Formats: sequence, C-alpha cells, structure tokens
Amino acid sequence: MTSGRGALTVLHLLLVWATMAVTMPTLGFGLLVSGWGGGAGAAAAVFALGVPLTVGLLATAGMPVRTVVPLCSSVPRRFGWAALVFALGTLGVLAGLAAYGGEVDLGSAGTRVALTGVPYAVAAAFFVPSQWVRLGAVAVLAAGVVYGGFVGPAQAEQRRHAAEVARYRERPELLYLGDAPPGMRLDRAVVGPAYFGVDYRPAAPDESGYMGLTVRSPLTPAPRCPEFMAKNETCTVDAHGEMRMIRNLPGGIRDITLVRRHRDAEVQVTSQYLDEPGLRRLLNTLHPLSDPELENLMREKMISQGF
Repeated sequence: MTSGRGALTVLHLLLVWATMAVTMPTLGFGLLVSGWGGGAGAAAAVFALGVPLTVGLLATAGMPVRTVVPLCSSVPRRFGWAALVFALGTLGVLAGLAAYGGEVDLGSAGTRVALTGVPYAVAAAFFVPSQWVRLGAVAVLAAGVVYGGFVGPAQAEQRRHAAEVARYRERPELLYLGDAPPGMRLDRAVVGPAYFGVDYRPAAPDESGYMGLTVRSPLTPAPRCPEFMAKNETCTVDAHGEMRMIRNLPGGIRDITLVRRHRDAEVQVTSQYLDEPGLRRLLNTLHPLSDPELENLMREKMISQGF
C-alpha cells in the first residue's frame, strides 16, 4: 500500500470511528427516551428511522475510499458495505454492553462513548484490501475478546471480592472467633451492623445440638444480671465480671449462657449442648478473625450480612 493510499485508509477508519462514536450513543439515547416515554411502539419508530440514517452516514464515510475499498466503488455497493459494517459493528457493541453489564471496567463515560465507534472501525478495516490493515483489525478484535471475556471479568471478580471483604471488615473490633469445641464444627457466621454471630453444631450429621457465639458492642458498662428473672433461671456475676446465667428446662436440660468482656467487645456464648467448661474453653480461644479464616468462610458460603 502506497503512502497516499495508507493515509486515505487511516482517514477512512478514523471517519468511520468518529461517525459511529457520535451516532450510536445518540441512537441509543433516543431509543431509551422514546421507549421510556412512549413505550415499545415509539422505540420501534425511532429504531426504524435511526438505523437507515446511520447506515446512510456510514455510506457517506465510505466515499473517500472509493478507489481503495472495492465495496465502496459505487453507491449501491457502498450502501451494502455500510449495512455490513453496521451489522458487524453492532454485534461488537452488544458484546461490549454485555461485558459492561458484567461489571467489566470500560473506563469513564467519555471513554465508553469513544469505544462505541471502535467495533465499526474494526469491521470496516476487514474490507480494506491490505494484509497489514486486516492483521491490525484481527489484533484489535483479539485484544477485545481477551479483555472482555477473560481479563475484564477476572478484574471485576477481584473488585467484587475486595468490596465484600471490606463490608465484612467494617467493624473489625467485633470479628472474633473461638476454636470449634471437640466434636463440633463452625456452621455459619453473620456480620451485623453492631454484632458478629457464629453458630457451631455437632460435626456428626446425625447428631443434634447447638452453640452460639455473639460478639457485640457492650450494652452496659459491665455485664450484669437481668432485674427480673423466671423461677427456673439463676444468674451470677463473678469477681472478674463474667456473667453466668442458667435456665433449667424440662428433661434435665440446662441452657447455659456466659457473658464476658473481651477487649472493646462483649462476648456471649449460649448452649444447651455444651457444659460450662466447654463454653469457657471456647471463650479462652477467642482470636481475631484472620484473613484465611474469612476467605474460607466466604469460599464455603458460610458467612453473610445481617441486619
């Protein structure tokens, strides 16, 4: 390709890009507004009017390369070329919209508008009878597929994951875990606005039982027993400020609750399954929720946001 034909080709592709970067967002906005205000019928009317006008503008953009692109050599062929470029480019725009809907980062609003014209310029490049121009179009297409199909979604997933971790870490002073008692496993965890709750259940699938751990902002300056208690309930607070409340249930079952301060939080453990030594062992193993532990809870879908 001579330098003159090369410059003409570059100008042609830039003209196609600029035309569609302006026209397609305008057409899309018109469809949105008409559909919002007048329903499907109004949107269909705008589409029926807008698409032929857009193809006509594309055909005009093909006029400078009448001697370079064979499909642009005459008016009928030029309109056929414009229809092909419009169809192929629109497929690329739809793919971009799908990627954007999947939270793939396509830059600022201005960048996204500029990118709208790229699929049409790439489609037009395939009709230029030059090996290097077509190879360049293949390279741009391949880069778009790799980014939109693989790199972009991976980055979007990383951003979603980081945002989810940040939400769970909003109150780090409450995120404490205790080691699961022997024969039990961590079943689920809930992060609330002012508490962190963890449920432990027996590891054996055919065994029933429960132990709950709740870490919250202190409700009172120090743990204290309720003023009014039922006849089957007893409550004491020892010299270290730990509250012990026991509720005797039918069948000799004891519902045991221990409450103690742990740094800037108040920690409560409750169970009808474990005895007091078992509950205290868990309290003695309290530790900040580590990043690997949080990652495991998220991966196993054992943690959620509460209210």
